[in-house]
Amino acid sequence: MPGNRQIYEQAMNMGHSAAWDREWDKAIAAYGRAVKEIPDDPAAHNSLGLALLQARRLEDALKVYTRAHQLAPDDPIPLERSADVLERLGRMKEAAQQYINVAELYLAQRDLIKAIANWERATQLTAGLVHIHQRLALAYEKTGRRRLAIREYLTLAFNFQRANRSDIATQAVERALRLEPNNPQALNTLQAIRTHSPISPDIIKVEVDETGDFDEPVREEAFGLADEDLSDLFDEEVAAGEANPRGPLGEAIERALEAVATQLFTTDELDQAGLHASQAISYQHEGLYAEAIGAYERAQAAGLRHPGVQLALGALKLELEQWDAAIPHFDQATHDPHLAAGALHGLSIAQVAINRPRAAACTLIQAMRMADTEQAENDDDAQIGMIYDRLTASAEEADEQQLRSLNTRFLELLSGPSWKERVARTRRQLEEAIMLQEPDSLVSIALYIDDRVTEGLNLIDRYVREGLHSLALDQAHYMLENAPDYLPIHWRIGQILLDRNNIPAAMTKYNLVAEAYRLRGDTERAMSILQEALKIAPMDTALHHRLITLLQESERWGDLLSQYIDLADAYYQLADLDAARATYLSAIQLGQRIGVPDGQIIQILHRLGEIEVNRLDLRQAMRTYDQIRRTDPNDERARRALVDLNYRLNDPISAVRELDGLLRLYAKQQKAGQIIRVLEELVTRYPNDMALRSRLAAVYHQTGNVPKAVEQLDSLAELQLESGLHNDALVTIRRIIALNPEQAQDYQRLLRQLSG
Repeated sequence: MPGNRQIYEQAMNMGHSAAWDREWDKAIAAYGRAVKEIPDDPAAHNSLGLALLQARRLEDALKVYTRAHQLAPDDPIPLERSADVLERLGRMKEAAQQYINVAELYLAQRDLIKAIANWERATQLTAGLVHIHQRLALAYEKTGRRRLAIREYLTLAFNFQRANRSDIATQAVERALRLEPNNPQALNTLQAIRTHSPISPDIIKVEVDETGDFDEPVREEAFGLADEDLSDLFDEEVAAGEANPRGPLGEAIERALEAVATQLFTTDELDQAGLHASQAISYQHEGLYAEAIGAYERAQAAGLRHPGVQLALGALKLELEQWDAAIPHFDQATHDPHLAAGALHGLSIAQVAINRPRAAACTLIQAMRMADTEQAENDDDAQIGMIYDRLTASAEEADEQQLRSLNTRFLELLSGPSWKERVARTRRQLEEAIMLQEPDSLVSIALYIDDRVTEGLNLIDRYVREGLHSLALDQAHYMLENAPDYLPIHWRIGQILLDRNNIPAAMTKYNLVAEAYRLRGDTERAMSILQEALKIAPMDTALHHRLITLLQESERWGDLLSQYIDLADAYYQLADLDAARATYLSAIQLGQRIGVPDGQIIQILHRLGEIEVNRLDLRQAMRTYDQIRRTDPNDERARRALVDLNYRLNDPISAVRELDGLLRLYAKQQKAGQIIRVLEELVTRYPNDMALRSRLAAVYHQTGNVPKAVEQLDSLAELQLESGLHNDALVTIRRIIALNPEQAQDYQRLLRQLSG
């Protein structure tokens, strides 16, 4: 039967409170009560498992997490924590298998990043997990993490060589070389295999078992793969990562022909239009363009209406250089979303051929936008659209010579098997240029980054990925000789310095760039650079001060207020409480001057109050929290702080007065559970406070918990008697008797004794 939900929630809240105070034994007891009340609740088991783990009761934690997994088999959290417990217990093989199981759950949730993390952990705990190294290699390859994929392929080669399977080891290395043909580690590994030399673990940089014994033969069975699995492990994928070399138009032609063929063959027999269309598709595949056009036109005359036919006709007429005749067909095909990018691509080719550079440029940009958006998985569609909108606007203002160059450049971009990658890279570099430089003409930047900078930036990025930071810096400084004002280069220098953990030098670079913009009068750009730098070094108070100065000069008061708060937070984390307090006060003064909402001022006042408590300036903290309460009487946090501060200042009367205000607020909001929790916590903290016990007893009575009410009144009576408050004790005992407890006769006898 279902348990008591109220008791369960009380136990959980008590457990959370104890866990917050790191009182793990109390937390375990409370969570245990919650589990006992509702045994099938996975949340209670997870909380209990964590408390047991923190208390170093590892075996018990493992049992609880195992039960939590049984209750919620699709939740990876309990399984992941049980893997952690197994690892702490030294049961590495079991832990590794558990991490593999966790990865499968994350895969089912389409969270590849967390799956990868758990696979990595498994391979760190146990050597020879070939099937996991394979999955890691493929996962890294698909997510573009080339260097990590290479590491996993070389790890596979190492393991297969130890299993006397040099053929499969060779295939693993070849997969690595396909990602990076000149990778020295892969080349050395391949040479070792071919010369029958053992692969050195130093070459491939993989982790092995602690013994470091590489001479012990490895049994193939340990890999968990059958012989037929090994032979299929590195079967070639069909053109992985490659696109149709004719660009969006080539892909659209494939889609169009497939769609037309699908429509034709979904009927039992072909009609006249179908026969002509089928013949046209055959002619097109054979390169008989004129014959294909004739057959498509006969199919249309027989009644076939399909956007794929329009696209096919447009493409065929391009092949025959019938530029004007191709345009109407592409216009018709643009209405089909699956063919639109390719139709626009074909239309731009025709427009270039008939010397309409402006129309061609706008059409090409549209084609690139659609193709880019279609393939972008993790990028923001709105942000992508903004880049192409800016590029279109720039094209409309460019002269015809620039547009002809742009069309030549973009048509080349949309050809070859890697055109998709190049389109996305070009768009990202345009985005970078806009973000960092705000160019007057995006068309000129599009040409510029292709002809003069793109390869250099790619080379820098490659050096950085390979950890060759000195070469990356040399390349960047070389590029600055030809493009000293191109900010992405300066930005990369800062990034390289950060990668080398040279944060002071990186911040100096950002400061110099920001100062250069300030001297040019471009305050907005200078502030943007400083804001980006602060994302990297949020504790750099000098950066904060420079940005504050610029914001003041620009009279950007809202941003200035946010920056004051960020600076104060930085001081607080740096333990400079005096500077933090002064900065928060400046923020409050500014906020009041510019008229920000009370809620924003209250947030700052709360931070100020925390600092004053930490500085042990309790009187000032009282004034701060009192100001919050006067501004917002419903602020529970401020009222609770006032209760605690009055107790700390040995003023229990004022503390209880503040408490009564807080309890009235909770009562108005119908938060009976919160009233009980606050009173219980205060009674625990101040057990000799009679006013607290009296109020807690009254609340217990009101909520029907007579035993607890009697318990509190009994303790209250003892305190009153110890304090010489004889008459008050008599009143309290009568309150107990009125509740009709089981021990009523004992309390009546006590009342007679005390009454004389």
